[in-house]
Amino acid sequence: MKKLLLLTLLFTTGLYAGAEHLKSLNKEGISPEYPAGVDFYKHVNQKWMEANPLTPEYARYGQFNILTDSTDERVKRIVTGIGETNPQPGTIGYKIAAIYESGMDSVRRNQLGASPIKADLAKIENTAPADMKDLFFWVHKYFASPFISAMPQEDLHNSSEYAMYIGGAPLSLGDRDYYLLKDKDNKKVRDAYVKLIETQMQNAGYSKKDAKRIAKNVLKIETLIADSTWTREKSRDLKAIDNLMTLEEAQALYPNIAIAEFIKTTMGIEPPAQLYVTEPNTVKQGDNLLASLSDREKKDYYLWQYVQGASPFLSDAFADANFEFNKVRSGVQMQQPRWKRVQGVVEGLMGEAIGELYVNEYFPESSKVYMENLVENLRNALGKHIIHLPWMSDDTKVQAMKKLNSITVKIGYPDKWKDYTTMEVDPELSYWANIHNARMWHSDEYLKKWGKPVDRTEWGMTPQTINAYYNPLNNEIVFPAGILQAPFFDPESSDAENYGGIGVVIGHELTHGFDDQGSLFDPQGNMENWWSAEDAAAFKELTQGLVDQYSAVEVLPGLHANGAYTLGENIADQGGLRIAYTAFLDSQKKKGVDINSEEALIDGFTPAQVFYMNFANLWAQNIRPEEIKVRTVSDVHSIGENRVNVALRNIAPFFEAFGIQESDPMFRTEEERVIIW
Repeated sequence: MKKLLLLTLLFTTGLYAGAEHLKSLNKEGISPEYPAGVDFYKHVNQKWMEANPLTPEYARYGQFNILTDSTDERVKRIVTGIGETNPQPGTIGYKIAAIYESGMDSVRRNQLGASPIKADLAKIENTAPADMKDLFFWVHKYFASPFISAMPQEDLHNSSEYAMYIGGAPLSLGDRDYYLLKDKDNKKVRDAYVKLIETQMQNAGYSKKDAKRIAKNVLKIETLIADSTWTREKSRDLKAIDNLMTLEEAQALYPNIAIAEFIKTTMGIEPPAQLYVTEPNTVKQGDNLLASLSDREKKDYYLWQYVQGASPFLSDAFADANFEFNKVRSGVQMQQPRWKRVQGVVEGLMGEAIGELYVNEYFPESSKVYMENLVENLRNALGKHIIHLPWMSDDTKVQAMKKLNSITVKIGYPDKWKDYTTMEVDPELSYWANIHNARMWHSDEYLKKWGKPVDRTEWGMTPQTINAYYNPLNNEIVFPAGILQAPFFDPESSDAENYGGIGVVIGHELTHGFDDQGSLFDPQGNMENWWSAEDAAAFKELTQGLVDQYSAVEVLPGLHANGAYTLGENIADQGGLRIAYTAFLDSQKKKGVDINSEEALIDGFTPAQVFYMNFANLWAQNIRPEEIKVRTVSDVHSIGENRVNVALRNIAPFFEAFGIQESDPMFRTEEERVIIW
């Protein structure tokens, strides 16, 4: 289903971006050749990095991948096990098995080649000039988001109801810099992208000459769109997207989009009296291009939008072309095995049905109870921090506490499961046809919400997902069952490990409610100010200090981290560390444990040391230079090394735990440290 930029900005993920029981911290992995005060990330992770070199199929490989691989194997047993039971047609199990088996049937997919998309491509090609507006609507309704994006989402100022949002068209390369910057690396990606378009259009049956024309026109159009698109830093400014206007005003500003007719035709709903235009300049550019481009240019753009979306579900020739482009962009050398790619598709379409089976087998109720207690410990710790903040006034502290106490917590799995009964899957159809039909089912289900209150019980991730998130529009933190495993959470591990793992994750998500974006929303999830002007200014000054710290780090020769773009995640990382450590100390005090005693040592380390080491252990990874470049451009998270070293250099208890001195590279003077939450 097509989604607007708004939820990408607001749906804040806190983390990401073989064995049945995965161990947490391993003391044998500590590297004495990298002292804690010199490079803490390598002190904890260097041996792990040496023991886990990048294999050809990965652009980066870390602890997340190990856990993901283990969970993928579990899900594979569930999915293939369903198929082995020969489920009855029409059942949920039948649909899961049919989609999976269709995706795995490479012989049939290769025999079909581009035939599943031929009729739709012909429709685009054969559209008469008088029907070009209808073609624009048709592509939007069924396949892609050319020139603009549009969809109902929670109202920024009344999050219990849906509002209509119009935004700019998504860019195939993700970020404007790939189109606009003239340096060698970006040109290399652009050239590979042009080659991808040419190859895929020839795979779709076009001549080499026509494929070159299509690629030329697509790059021209997407470059013009990119030129009007906000920088990635500005795209995080939620106040900038808060542009509510009447339908009549929008129609007058963007006459070629025909917004009222567009909404009615593509979504099947009556146009609202008001709507949000999230990025006015880019929407205007889309409107201008609809008027100024030739029919041939628009058709070429539509053709590529369609083929690009369908290509992962066609023959191996299409998949191989996509992979060749990915090699250039990310440095990965080998495709993921087919079963992983297909399983990911099935999970994307019927993830909660699989998730229900997953939690029944792999998520004990005891883990949920443990997490509920842990979350409340972290909530109390953040409350302590808020009360004692030196930079915030008492009145604003009261409002912050109201928001903190209003945060909803979801753990493990939804209270009610998504019903896939009406989704139709026909194994006689092509893989692409079933994927497309399932996508349209999701889109229709979503559009049925229009005019109804927002269902706050819904989840934005499946239970088996290795991640967590904070949603400011619901003022909620969500922890799927998938992440409640080692090294994040392990009932067989020490409190120090669990607080340094899942405890930091919980603190991270809680802090997202008070980062530079989350802090704009009130306890009900509405974008309403609850700050005094003085406190807002103090907060802004502190966050700028954090921006400067991260931006000073050179991640590759000549390439610095983007502290402004990663600000929200960096605030959450730092807050998560501080809050989790406070909660850990409180938990040990309640148990009567003296963490400085000889009896409290864990494998020869103090509990404080273990806390910080397990945190660093979470971010162990190897990563290719190309992938560092991609993530610096497109990821709101800092790379793993910075998530550890830069964050910890602000934390006084960390210095104390490892005896870090002023002469050590990891040390930062008290005057230079930035403490926000």
